[in-house]
Amino acid sequence: MATPAVEVNSAVPGLSAERQVTWPKRQRVRLSNGLDVILVESHTIPKFHGELFLRSGNATVIERGPGLAEMTATVLRTGTSKRVSRQIEEDLRRLGADLSSYAGADTSAISFAGLSEFAEPLLGLVDELARDAAFPEAEFERERRQKLEEVKLSRTEPGFLAGERLRKVLFGAHPYGVVSPSEEQVAAYKRDDLLGVYRDFYTPENALLVLVGDFQPGAMLKSVEKVFGAWQGKKPVPSVFASPANPRSRHVYLVHQPGAVQTQILAGCHAITRRHPDWVKLGLTNSLYGGAFNSRLVMNIREDKGYTYSPRSGVNALRQHGYFSVSAAVRNDVVAASLTEIFYEMDKLRSLPVPEPELADAQNYLSGVFSMGLATQGGLLGQIAVVALNELPDDYLETYRAKVRALTPADLLETARKYLDSANMQIVVVGDRAQIESQAALFGELEVFDAQGKHLR
Repeated sequence: MATPAVEVNSAVPGLSAERQVTWPKRQRVRLSNGLDVILVESHTIPKFHGELFLRSGNATVIERGPGLAEMTATVLRTGTSKRVSRQIEEDLRRLGADLSSYAGADTSAISFAGLSEFAEPLLGLVDELARDAAFPEAEFERERRQKLEEVKLSRTEPGFLAGERLRKVLFGAHPYGVVSPSEEQVAAYKRDDLLGVYRDFYTPENALLVLVGDFQPGAMLKSVEKVFGAWQGKKPVPSVFASPANPRSRHVYLVHQPGAVQTQILAGCHAITRRHPDWVKLGLTNSLYGGAFNSRLVMNIREDKGYTYSPRSGVNALRQHGYFSVSAAVRNDVVAASLTEIFYEMDKLRSLPVPEPELADAQNYLSGVFSMGLATQGGLLGQIAVVALNELPDDYLETYRAKVRALTPADLLETARKYLDSANMQIVVVGDRAQIESQAALFGELEVFDAQGKHLR
């Protein structure tokens, strides 16, 4: 007897309605010493996350030396006048806490997390590091030697070389044009250089403290005032920087890596900062182009043609300026083919309205990623800090998803034409000159450099 056929419903179920986000209570205060404090309740776990931001980074201190803010942030964690490095580590273990410090182009920070019941002693350690770091000579020398090795190693990494060259091309004499010190500059670092950066920029009037976690704001604020109230120091004088470069027409910059078996492609142009009213529009446009795993660029040169595993585009927002970039690591024999498709997808997005179903998918993706980023205390802290450090509207996070949903194909077409500046993209390729030079030269006037930045032609 024949088995009756079973009907299979292959229809993909529709998406459920987007969940409402219940925003936690937020409190912002300014202490008498000038320290800005933001407290955010999040009772999901009995922990809290915090970050003490200084509104100065590598770009701010560039005249003192490239990378000095980063080195200062690294070494300050290694000891204070009261605790040596080993004791700091032991105290963190005793508190069940984590702590790290770092610096980028525009900010330096001490990041920490621990159990809420031990909040005050952990805050005490953060305050100690922020105003009483000792910068032990031996620790400084150890970190300086390690930085020297990092700088040497970076000269062998195609991604670093591409990013360094693109930033130099886009920003020129502006501090954003420097992404790393040279070996000679690191070798010339002195402990006093770090002390100067620390003294001038680690001040409460230059700082923002963000705390997110399982606490009552009133009690936590009392702890913050008790711990940080004695910290003193004025806001540093703002730096005046040179205007960035403004390269016109396509140019190609080949960084020669002899024997490289693949080529790193990186192309970019000037864009906008987070404070610009077009930021949300550009974010969604980028998501459609190459900022998501199902974006047009990924579907084209990864899924369809197999040129690369991980093409990607992004909008890179620094405090004063921003830039758009697209990258891919490809086989040497498909450099020209890959660049052709990169510009094909860019120009298509600049020429034709996005179909409504594709737009809806991109909106769902961007909205979903945003919501997922708020699911942890650390993620929520990051979003709150972005709003505060960039002086965005107070309701920026609450209104973000609605703004994404409101965008139309016409909005994205206008945005692509304005910011995906195909005609003036600057193209960097890092690879073996003999294998890729003729391909790269098809896309613009060509210059060649070695891995140390020396101009070869």
